[in-house]
Amino acid sequence: MDVEENLESLLYEWRRVYIERTGRSKELFERACRVFPGGVTYVLRFFDPYPLYVVRGRGSRVWDADGNEYIDFWMGHGAHVLGHSPDFVVEAVGKVAKMGTHLGFENPYAVEYAEFLTGVLPGVEMLRFTMSGTEANMYALRLARAYTRRSYVVKVEGGWHGGYDALHTYVRLPGGPESAGLPEEYLKYTIAIPFNNLNAAEDVLKKYPVAAIIVEPVIGGGGCIPPEEGYLKGLRQLADEHGALLIFDEVITGFRLALGGAQEFFNVKADIAVYGKAVGGGYPGAGAFGGRAEVMELLNHLKYPDPRSRAYHGGTFVGNPINAVAGYTLVKYLAEHRSLYDHANALWEWARRELDKACEDHNRLCWATGVGTMTGIHFTKTRPKTYADVRDLRWSKVIEKALHFYMRINSVLYMDEKTPRLLPALNQPIEEVKIFIELFEKFLEQATKKS
Repeated sequence: MDVEENLESLLYEWRRVYIERTGRSKELFERACRVFPGGVTYVLRFFDPYPLYVVRGRGSRVWDADGNEYIDFWMGHGAHVLGHSPDFVVEAVGKVAKMGTHLGFENPYAVEYAEFLTGVLPGVEMLRFTMSGTEANMYALRLARAYTRRSYVVKVEGGWHGGYDALHTYVRLPGGPESAGLPEEYLKYTIAIPFNNLNAAEDVLKKYPVAAIIVEPVIGGGGCIPPEEGYLKGLRQLADEHGALLIFDEVITGFRLALGGAQEFFNVKADIAVYGKAVGGGYPGAGAFGGRAEVMELLNHLKYPDPRSRAYHGGTFVGNPINAVAGYTLVKYLAEHRSLYDHANALWEWARRELDKACEDHNRLCWATGVGTMTGIHFTKTRPKTYADVRDLRWSKVIEKALHFYMRINSVLYMDEKTPRLLPALNQPIEEVKIFIELFEKFLEQATKKS
């Protein structure tokens, strides 16, 4: 019996176990199908045969509607860098909420937080808050086009920058619009290139007047693929040589790889950096973009009173007290406890070596990739360096799904059942990391077991 046949047999049993222990989630999914298209609030959260419905999170654990407890390695899409609901953040938000959740006018909380961020984020001399990473990317790209007076943008294959039209392409391969209802014309100025390929970047920059290169310093949604040595610095040099701006999408890497995100971790400064997730301290509605003052000043209505001479940015809830206080409280704590990064990054570097060793011990079925706490698992023929590798080198159509099922019934959660990715908390207990590794080894043993 080969691996694929083993997995088909195991999946049948694991599905039965999952259904037996998640009856309440099944009921909720059936209700949700009547009010949500597809029964979910976000397609990423669906997995076969129906998603879990989580009712509570605390620290590194979550509990579903049936009372089952799980170790969480997904952490709110990576937003909870210190786990679910840290007491000190919740208490700070509780205090400011009594003063007003959304004041509708300028407030001191946003000023204090922005002052702090410009002191700890490399290259961010000025910034603006948004309500999501998608919004932040949209405004950052608009600003780059206004500053350079160019239209073309270069993005990386497999890079995820939210649902903004101009960047919602080549998230998967083959390319083209990533959604129905998105006309090709909206993407005519967007050019996609492979990750970790400076020659491809240079070719495009020579051929087109490019406003900006936008890149996740570590490819997140595409499987936590790290940049090769010199790649980010090479992009910085090429952008300078060709008059383009370099935009780092730090929605995931920001406050995760280091306090100063990827710019600090890799020692490469972007012209504009985009933030989301953790920048809001774990509270919904989190986003920001910032960079060199010279660039950011194009948002200044006092300096450019004619609306058509400046880049627009706005929003009802931007800079609200809840997000500002939650974010400030969390990031200030991280700044005062920088040793968290040393510990977490070392722990997950070790974990990836252990996962990779398990892959090697089982006929090299897979590879572990990542940087810092960002960790991906790939069932590919060789170690992937680009998103095309992640897609084209896969040797199985079921093993990722089987792994997800196996972890679920053993009380471990991550996303998703197509591309295994872990975005754990910086303070995730080592015992839980060891549990994941042990379960992964057991999964590989069962997948490769000969009848």
